[in-house]
Amino acid sequence: MAPLEEYRRKRRFNETPEPTGAAGKSKAAKKKTAKKRAAKALSFVVQKHDASRLHYDFRLELDGVLKSWAVPKGPSFDTHEKRLAVEVEDHPLDYAGFEGIIPPGQYGSGTVIVWDRGTWTPLGDPHESLAAGKLKFELEGEKLRGGWTLVRMRARGGEANNWLLIKEKDDEVRPLSEYDVLDDRPESVLSGRTIDETAASPGRVWNSNREENAEPAAKKRAAGTKKSATRKATAKKSPAKKTAASKGAAKKKTATKNKVKSASAAKSAPAKKSSRSRSAEEAAVPEAKKAAFLKGVEPQLATLVADVPADPDRLYEIKFDGYRLVAYVRDGSARLVTRNGLDWTARFRELATALGQLSVESAVLDGEAVALDEQGASRFELLQAALREKNSKNLVFYAFDLLYLDGYDLRGAALVDRKQALERVLAGKEKSRVRYVEHVVGDGVAFVESARRLGLEGAISKRPDAPYRGGRVGDWLKIKHSLREEFVIGGFTESTAVRRGVKAILVGSHDEQGDLIYSGKVGTGFDQAALDDLRERLMARQAEASPFANLDRNPVKEKTVWVRPELVAQVAYSNRTTDGLLRHPSFQGLREDKPAEKVTFERAKNAASAGGKKGARKTSSAPPRLATSSAGSDNAKANGKRHRAMTDDDVAELEGVTFTNPERVLYPEQGITKFALAKYYVEVADWVLPHVVNRPLSLVRCPQGAEGKCFFQKHAGAAVPDALLRLDIKEGEEPYLATKNLAGLLSLVQIGVLEIHIWGCRIDDLERPDRVVFDLDPDPSVGWPRVAEAARDFRQRLTDLGLVSFLKTTGGKGLHVVVPLDRRRGWEDVKAFAKALCERVRDDAPSQFTTKMSKAGRTGKIFLDYLRNDRGATFIAPYSTRSKSGAPVSTPIAWEELDAGARSDSFHVGNVADRLSALKRDPWEAMQETRQSLTAAMLKQVGAET
Repeated sequence: MAPLEEYRRKRRFNETPEPTGAAGKSKAAKKKTAKKRAAKALSFVVQKHDASRLHYDFRLELDGVLKSWAVPKGPSFDTHEKRLAVEVEDHPLDYAGFEGIIPPGQYGSGTVIVWDRGTWTPLGDPHESLAAGKLKFELEGEKLRGGWTLVRMRARGGEANNWLLIKEKDDEVRPLSEYDVLDDRPESVLSGRTIDETAASPGRVWNSNREENAEPAAKKRAAGTKKSATRKATAKKSPAKKTAASKGAAKKKTATKNKVKSASAAKSAPAKKSSRSRSAEEAAVPEAKKAAFLKGVEPQLATLVADVPADPDRLYEIKFDGYRLVAYVRDGSARLVTRNGLDWTARFRELATALGQLSVESAVLDGEAVALDEQGASRFELLQAALREKNSKNLVFYAFDLLYLDGYDLRGAALVDRKQALERVLAGKEKSRVRYVEHVVGDGVAFVESARRLGLEGAISKRPDAPYRGGRVGDWLKIKHSLREEFVIGGFTESTAVRRGVKAILVGSHDEQGDLIYSGKVGTGFDQAALDDLRERLMARQAEASPFANLDRNPVKEKTVWVRPELVAQVAYSNRTTDGLLRHPSFQGLREDKPAEKVTFERAKNAASAGGKKGARKTSSAPPRLATSSAGSDNAKANGKRHRAMTDDDVAELEGVTFTNPERVLYPEQGITKFALAKYYVEVADWVLPHVVNRPLSLVRCPQGAEGKCFFQKHAGAAVPDALLRLDIKEGEEPYLATKNLAGLLSLVQIGVLEIHIWGCRIDDLERPDRVVFDLDPDPSVGWPRVAEAARDFRQRLTDLGLVSFLKTTGGKGLHVVVPLDRRRGWEDVKAFAKALCERVRDDAPSQFTTKMSKAGRTGKIFLDYLRNDRGATFIAPYSTRSKSGAPVSTPIAWEELDAGARSDSFHVGNVADRLSALKRDPWEAMQETRQSLTAAMLKQVGAET
């Protein structure tokens, strides 16, 4: 029998949307296709199929077809769950993309979604294994991973099609009582919809046999439904949305809020089948008017305000840091236009393609093109880099308004109605290139504060009942956290050949009279690619005279090349001087979506006068300080910790430490300068000093910042600041370094130290450590839950020995379990104890842990590093930064915080001080009072007798 003969015999392809499997291909063509696929990884797919009974179709690619089994109960990560898998007919490879509804009366009638997909690797010859009735393989899917086995059951009544699908024992195993992947991850990896949502929305899924699929535009939309879905991870709303949403929900009393609630309900409720066209459906939107397609729209703009509106009915959205674009979608294609009418479709080709694949005939969407960092926040500098490299494949279009849809102009409708329609259009695209901008209602103060803590640029507040009106009319307000503005470039100062002739750019903005007012020099934030591009553009615009009207009051001493004021730069900065000059400015990129003559200094207004209501609560439009909460300050006093909010001038005078090059950017992505890092250590001084004072130190120095060259410094060397101590530890060796106060700590910042590593002993007794540190260092493939569980295991083992332990993040991927000790034993005993306990943990689960430093043996495992407890070895100090992107900080946490979801990458320079100010007590408060020692009985119990 031909490979797909049984499959085709059971189906009537003029009545079912299932793929035919390319029946018309010649044998030669099929052989060529199979050869091409053989060179690639083999694919697998699991389809959830709600037929006469709900089941899961498990399919493995082999020999140009999908070998298939029906698994009634679905797969499980529990090794004790042996799931029946009934072998069925082979399916064509293109069936792997099928998601839709098989009509009643057809074979297998019911709804099908692509529940999981990925690649599989047979362990051994798959043909021999299938013939023998035992196929072992590994899966790399979006939900299923690790080792699995299909085992044929003994044949009964001459049938041999019943198998068992069993999870192999490996790092991916999870008890069913702890995790049921079927319940926890019910959604399609293609569309993001559940099987019920797919059944309720048949028009949004791929149907291979529809006549309109022959039309080019419809083909695009059909392909889009298949291709637009990205890897589906469990969706988690940002804390900003959760915090504000939970509080705002209690206030939804007005009619407008009820509309919002209805909109949210519409998203989760199954849609009713209807024969109405989309245009007829949208006609039900109040104030929607039948109209010709919109050809040009003036975008609505937000007014900058310094306070949060008091109106409890307003909507709040995250403010993005990207390019504002209006998308004109028609007949399967899209055109992207900036707010000033420039056609940028070619620059955002992939986004235009994704928008063209929306299931609409025509639409106009207002939104923003952004590049996201690892935390999911938009970053303009990343967007600039992507455009400079002409690579927009990882960009996202966030849509926050819908102005036109399938023959109807929606601009006269209320915002809440427009957003409800937009949400329907973008349903199931939460992880695609085109995404819907969520919002919350009311309690703007909580939303704005949550967005600030997440490091986002700010928030947008909108009237939910207002129509869409072009220009700055006051219905939309923006509240900024960080100071980022657009400035006109009027010149640059020259430098050496290393910087290709550009040392700093001179920038300004227009005043009310239209004069260009000088705002200062920007000399940081550039990478070499940006400098090359910038120099070429500037040299083409050279001018004889300064374009700045006030430069006589702010003279430029260095040699300057003047340019025509035509280029616009986006600049981040910390504040302005009394003369209006920028403090600590950092270049983020060129803005080509706004004409230079329209760049003015935007002063924040009062929300009430700008469009909000009276009684608005104040919030700062300045960048967040590292300690801003009055409640946090009270807590800091309560727990005895000093937590100071510093001004720029404070740091320069502290302990007599002078900072050279204070504006040098150490963490480019966050714009953190040397000066800002010094401020961070001042603010956390009472928390960090007890752990670093009077201990031998080793340092990681990065004079040019985290992205420059770094080196490890163990000895003092010739030139070190006077505030640091020199320790003669070993005869014949150079001295080591130590600090005795805040001045010494700040001196480390001055010499470019980004990591402070400490010994496990104090300088008054170098031979008796006062801490044992267990370093849990996971391989990148190890999931965070396993790391957290390993830390809990260590804690329990230590508790059983009678030892109290404390926890801190490393600022990397791991955790440190720390045991304070009375100084009664030497390094040999402490190291032996740590080694023995680590080896016990390893021996109990050798597939999960290793004590060998070799990278080759650490794949998929957690390295238990006991060597931190050797004389001369060090570990990262509590509250020290790391020389990694994101400015992470090694942070002490309470054990309860680990259970509550804290992760090793949760803390960084931008949020640690706020965290400390809000704590009621120090997570390590009890460490100073803990009195415990390693007894002979303990050493014997773990097998560490020395």
